[in-house]
Amino acid sequence: MTRRTNPKLSDVARTAGVSLATASRALADPELVKAATRERVREVAAMLGYVPHGAARALATRRSRTIGAVFPPVDNPIFAAATQALAHDLAAAGYTLLLATHEYDPAGELGATRALIERGVDGLELVGMDHDPALFELLSRSGVPYELMWSLDPSGHHPCVGIAHRFASIRITQHLLDLGHREFAVIAGFTAHNDRARERLVGVREALAGRGIELRAERVFETKFSAPHGRRAFIELLGRAPGFTALVCGNDVLALGALTECVRRGIAVPQAISIAGFDDIDMAAEVTPALTTVRVPGAEIGRVAAARMLARLAGDEVPRQEEVPAELVIRQSTGRPPA
Repeated sequence: MTRRTNPKLSDVARTAGVSLATASRALADPELVKAATRERVREVAAMLGYVPHGAARALATRRSRTIGAVFPPVDNPIFAAATQALAHDLAAAGYTLLLATHEYDPAGELGATRALIERGVDGLELVGMDHDPALFELLSRSGVPYELMWSLDPSGHHPCVGIAHRFASIRITQHLLDLGHREFAVIAGFTAHNDRARERLVGVREALAGRGIELRAERVFETKFSAPHGRRAFIELLGRAPGFTALVCGNDVLALGALTECVRRGIAVPQAISIAGFDDIDMAAEVTPALTTVRVPGAEIGRVAAARMLARLAGDEVPRQEEVPAELVIRQSTGRPPA
């Protein structure tokens, strides 16, 4: 048996040697079918790559008026803004957003995506470039249109809307270099399964290398995106590799954690250490000193993603990728290094 493009339930029934009704019951109401038959139908469905499509079961038009989104944890304020904008603009067009989350886990993302497809979503919104290859196979077989948000695909294979993370990170690092800093440390998000965190770290290294500076391995700390983790990472860096005057953080939440620890220890910012973030969440401008950061327009990414998906569902052409500008915002948390 070989996989075929967009296999149908009738293909599963024929290959398994059962009626169409039996195949349907085996997948939708397995308790109504004998165990041996149920397992045979499931094995054939997996072999052929069959994915049940909820809308196809319910509507002749194959439209459920729902869009699925599979996001990393939405407690990150930047994801919350994008989700709100996406849901709002889809709702204005008569669509409901179904949201699933995962902990930067490819297997969890794959399972959530499969579940949304089986529920019959008309389109899918995913985050970033790092995905299990099986996810793209699943999307190809299902025929459900998808958009990748937050990142830009350098290969040009996938429809996407996002920012150029590496270039934005280069820019904020160059700002610190131009102030005179030469001793750097980085608190990054975990780079495994997260192209945004990885590209931001690459950007720091690239900017420093352009000035003949190497980022020491002991001055890089990867951790979860939270203020407490940012604070603990900063403590660890101070203990194992002191002497840095500039700290670049993978997002604002990590930077706020480091800033909190500076306040607790009486370390003057930016007089002793300059701290830079990434995202420009609301709190970045409210803390003292206000945080230098990169403004990532999360709400705009959500709006553009919604517009692109709605256009594609209407049969319109959209560019393969769409870049949303990221702006450097200089505030009081960065200054010249101590003499």
